Amino acid sequence: MARPFGESLPELRTAVPGPASRELAARLARVESPNITRLEGEPPIFWAEARGANVRDADGNVYVDLSSGFGVTATGHANPRVAAAIAQQAGTLAHAMGDVYPPEIKVRLLERLASVAPGDLGVSILASAGTEAVEAALKTAHLATGRPGVLAFEGAYHGLTYGSLAATWRSDFRQPFLERLYTGVRFAPFPPGSGGADAAERSLQAARRLIEGAASTDSPIGAILVEPIQGRGGIRVPPAAFLEGLRELADELDLVLIFDEIYTGFGRTGRWFAAEHWGVVPDIMTVGKAFTGVLPLSAAIGTPRVMAAWPPSTGEAIHTSTFLGNPIACAAALAQIEEIEAAGLVGRASQLGERLRRRLDGWRDRFAAVHDVRGLGLLQGVELVEREGAETRPATRLAAWVAEEALHRGVILLTEGPAANILAFVPPLTIGVEPLDAALDIIEAVLASAPSNL
Repeated sequence: MARPFGESLPELRTAVPGPASRELAARLARVESPNITRLEGEPPIFWAEARGANVRDADGNVYVDLSSGFGVTATGHANPRVAAAIAQQAGTLAHAMGDVYPPEIKVRLLERLASVAPGDLGVSILASAGTEAVEAALKTAHLATGRPGVLAFEGAYHGLTYGSLAATWRSDFRQPFLERLYTGVRFAPFPPGSGGADAAERSLQAARRLIEGAASTDSPIGAILVEPIQGRGGIRVPPAAFLEGLRELADELDLVLIFDEIYTGFGRTGRWFAAEHWGVVPDIMTVGKAFTGVLPLSAAIGTPRVMAAWPPSTGEAIHTSTFLGNPIACAAALAQIEEIEAAGLVGRASQLGERLRRRLDGWRDRFAAVHDVRGLGLLQGVELVEREGAETRPATRLAAWVAEEALHRGVILLTEGPAANILAFVPPLTIGVEPLDAALDIIEAVLASAPSNL
């Protein structure tokens, strides 16, 4: 019996990419900035429909999606509950004046967000993209401490607007704009999980030295900005003592501790938020991506104490935007949170993540290129390396080849990390066991057939 779209195994009708995708790529090249979509060499597939864990491209090919569309579709593509909420809201109130005459649904969403956030996090600033939430968090920290400097971490990715870009580690993003970036960001090493307590302590001591060294400069540090698990940095999980040590450091030195949970929030790691694995509550937490599962919406959620640093509005908010608290996005977020709870997706991410991890761990013995497997819940990474004696180096070409070959066989798989040598397994939390297993079978076959010259 054929599986319904949304729960299907890969079904390919044409070569990948097919003629429709190739034609769309040629059209896109004429109308989009050349920086946005990679069109050199083999063009991308163009999505036409998505449901559950499946994507259908413009040529009718069906894929199993192990990316969740950059981690967005936690409840599955086109989740019925979310789609119905959007349709109903769009026909009732599609836009309001978020900071002058707000929609009532914004109040309900902020109350609901406070109910799922850890600790006493419960006073929020809404935004659209995740990078905007980071900007709001950094502004809050500056107001709360009077110190504009920021401690961030090597490997960090916090967004590409100027404030968040200054705290993003990768040179390829930063280099073209260095002259415009704020210079008061210091980067401490992010400790590898395999390093244990010693690695955590070394990172914390380095962080302390950077903070103390900046105290007499024009940019004394007032904020620590960190991802509890680095996503684009290579799905790096820190040692258990690391986040707790940052909490203690922030308390000791009167700093605002900001957790960037844009990638890891809303059940992705088997907890509502990744920081809950370590029982640490920040002063501000940023969320986005899976917040709505479909529409741009993000938030910086702070404690009442730190958010009190903002002055009351006198009718002209000093931090706002035209679409702040858009009613349709708020409706989607409320439905998304309800679906995560009703379907038990936080627990499912934990259980299915354990199953996925056992499968990936087995690859270490089967494939010489597999160096490390890491992650939590349904955020898992497989590090590929080239070996030369006892030395290893990132297998960037191999990882790119594996992702491309997987796509040719009906699996959407992305790479992460500064060297793009980490295969990222970030499926919808709703993915079925059989589609997941089929996708893993395909990737295993790809790895087994990899040319030796990559």
